[in-house]
Amino acid sequence: MIAMRGQAIDTVAELFEDDPRVAVVLAEISVDRFNPVFAHDPARAVNVGIMEQTMVGVAAGYALEGFHPVIHTITPFVAERALEQLKLDFGHQQLGVLVITVGGSYDYGSEGPTHHSPGDVQALFTIPATEILVPGAAAEADRLVRATYANGHLTYLRTQLVTNREPRDVEFGRLLVERRGTRATVVAVGPMLDRTLDATAGMDVTVLYATTVSPFDAETLNRELAGDDVIVVEPFYAGTLAGVLSEALGDRPVRLHAVGVPRAMIRDYGTPEQLDHVLGLDGAGIRRQIASAIG
Repeated sequence: MIAMRGQAIDTVAELFEDDPRVAVVLAEISVDRFNPVFAHDPARAVNVGIMEQTMVGVAAGYALEGFHPVIHTITPFVAERALEQLKLDFGHQQLGVLVITVGGSYDYGSEGPTHHSPGDVQALFTIPATEILVPGAAAEADRLVRATYANGHLTYLRTQLVTNREPRDVEFGRLLVERRGTRATVVAVGPMLDRTLDATAGMDVTVLYATTVSPFDAETLNRELAGDDVIVVEPFYAGTLAGVLSEALGDRPVRLHAVGVPRAMIRDYGTPEQLDHVLGLDGAGIRRQIASAIG
């Protein structure tokens, strides 16, 4: 199975050849994976070295000249280290860019806290009108890249190592209905879907699948809402999507629960699967939390 990052890069390389307005700016990470891009047209492909803020600034320059820039690096290196540049160069100037990251929240768990970033999506929410995409499989990353790369918005696409078993026919900005029930509504985000479906087996709950978390599909959420409890299972800090869901639900009286990465420094080392178990985000941990939420 091809990894999400690999597919996203392959898709960008194809778009780069087909669309002369696509530009790629890197900061050393994954340069070898982008070799076809550099070989095809080095005038539209730049590696600035280990200077992520510069990467964002150069991409903004391309955008000002009418290009559709794509930048890529490890999650904390851009979502945290270069957040101010994203805010000013793209958010303030209302320019478009596709930011593709790898490594959130703790895919590089063996590298320690410099490579952890469970707060990336919450950080990007501080830039108004940012589009935030969280695919759960490689084919979904392909579809979301194609749907957004040239739309003129600051778009953040988060790839991870752990994927769902099968891709879904996702659409930008839309929730998918995976299962219908009556007691509660569970929103599973990106790569959390399969484990959420496993965790809720035998439970009388509706399960919705989100790969676009901004803009959020309020229409489908309200139409499919079941019960008085809404539980979001998110692959980043627990509560990251609380504001989005509250806004989407308006004045509907529900109890909102968040299942995600605990808000504490991660001091354990290991694979993503090992850290999921430690942090209560494997199937058993998710089931315990959902069962506790709905009683």
